[in-house]
Formats: sequence, C-alpha cells, structure tokens
Amino acid sequence: MAVAAWLAWAVALPVRFDQPKFVLLRPGWSTRHIASELRAEGVIHSSSAFLLMHYLVGSRTLKAGEYKFDQPASALDVHRRLAAGDIYIRTVLVPEGFNIYDIAGVVEQAGLGSRADFIKAAQTNVSLISDLDPAATSLEGYLFPDTYDFTRTQSMLDIVAAMVHHFRQEARAMALNTDVHRVVTMASIVEKETAVPEERQVVAGVYYNRLKQNIPLAADPSVIYAALLEGRYNGTIYQSELQSDSPYNTYRHAGLPPGPIANPGRAALAAAMHPAETDYLYFVSANNGHHRFARTLEEHARNVAAYRHAVAGQNR
Repeated sequence: MAVAAWLAWAVALPVRFDQPKFVLLRPGWSTRHIASELRAEGVIHSSSAFLLMHYLVGSRTLKAGEYKFDQPASALDVHRRLAAGDIYIRTVLVPEGFNIYDIAGVVEQAGLGSRADFIKAAQTNVSLISDLDPAATSLEGYLFPDTYDFTRTQSMLDIVAAMVHHFRQEARAMALNTDVHRVVTMASIVEKETAVPEERQVVAGVYYNRLKQNIPLAADPSVIYAALLEGRYNGTIYQSELQSDSPYNTYRHAGLPPGPIANPGRAALAAAMHPAETDYLYFVSANNGHHRFARTLEEHARNVAAYRHAVAGQNR
C-alpha cells in the first residue's frame, strides 16, 4: 500500500514551475542517465519511479534533445513528451545581407552556442562549398538568408551545413553553376549597397561596367568588411580605411574583392547574374533610400553635391 502511494505520488503528481525550465538530454544517454538528469533539474519527483514507469509502459525509446517545461506536468506527462520527441526548437532569422559576424550574433542570441564557435565553423569548413567555389576561403556568401529552426543537440557544423545546403538548393533553382565565386561576390556587394528592388540590377550593371573599364569599384561595404576582418570597424569609415592595403579595399584595388562580403538573397543573386544593360559608371545615395546614377564624373559630382546639401539640410 505504501509503495503504491509512493508510486502514485512520484508518477501522477504534477511538478509545477515558477519559471520556464530548459533541460538538454544528450544523444547516447541511457534511460537511467535521463531519469537522473530530470530529477536533478527538478522536472520529476523520483528517478527510480520514472525508471519503473518507463519499463511498465513498454520501454519506448526516449528522444534526445532540449525540452522546455513551463506547465505543470506529471512524470507520465514528461515520459510521453520524451517518447514523442517533443523537443524545443530555437529559431534563427538570417536577413539578406548579414555577414558571418552578424549571423554569429543571432546564433549566440538563440542560445545555440558561442559567437566565436560559429565564426570558426564558418571559416574552417570551406569544403562544404569548395566544389562550387574552389577559391572560397570561408563560407561567407554561402550561408543563405532565411529563417531556420535548430536544436541545441546540433553542432555548429550542422548549422552552417544547413545554411550552405539551402544556398545549393537556391543556386540549382536559379541555374547558378558557372562563375559562382564572381557572381556571389558581386551579389554580396549589391545586397549591401541597395535594398530597393528596382535598383539592384542597375547597381550590378554599374559595377560590371567599372570592372570592364578597370575602374576601382569604390564600394564602401567592401571597405567596411575589410575593417571587420581586422576587428576595427566601429560603425564609421575613416580615411585610414580608405587608404588600407586590404585586398577588400575596393578604393585602392581594382576588380572584385577576394570573396563575398555578406550573404546575398535571391534578388541580389539574380541581379548579379542578369545585370541591367546601362552605361552608368557612378551612383550615390539620394538620401531617401534610393540612389542617383551618373554616366560621367561631372554628373556624378552634381549628384554628390545634391546628397551633401540634403544631409546638411537635415542636420540644421
């Protein structure tokens, strides 16, 4: 009678939680280890009763993963959830134009691991993309922007591999199978330069025109990326950055930078693959989210003056 009462208490009496509790059950753990962990975390009343119940109900396999407990739950409820694999999913939103440092921040914020570990994974697992881009020195450009669902049992390699896999799917759908390095590098610059859909192909056309004429791209986003790589970007481009000898400094070095500077989305990739046919060589912000384009230096100088006038008017 006492045993039955104890078992009823341990199995049927719900545990209540003052605040959400997250419990990570690692792959390969035995049922005994799982029961001990649940008891140590205060999710069940008794590990012994949990084990006994487990064998009495048919010894269903308990799934590894992270579980969130925020509602009253009995040991039987907990067992059902573990048997069903009702694991907690952590969502990671990667906007278009995020670079590996930005993505590392949201991965860390989601509780999936450290920023440093993500950056290391993105910089060292180049083999994930080397067949498409033998010149790639990191996975920058190939971590496709989207919303992802991950669990804490997944490694950083699993996370970057999922993003690269998504890029491969998009590349296949867009028939991006030649000049991948060049296209993705250009797309990454276009992505950072404009968010206006109708401007992307024009911006790509401007940069391709400059490449043909061996005119430096003079793309501010690439200069910013150079400073990021050196760990000294603080939100402002200084004259010293424009004089930097970094190969990513497209003011000093003609041609594309060594590789992508961010992770472009579908529209930027499409623009880099199919640029507008134009004779523009210059563009500058119109200070309203759009840009003014020019064919000559004289026309560009007027546009720059208009931009500076607009900025000065805002600061009065």
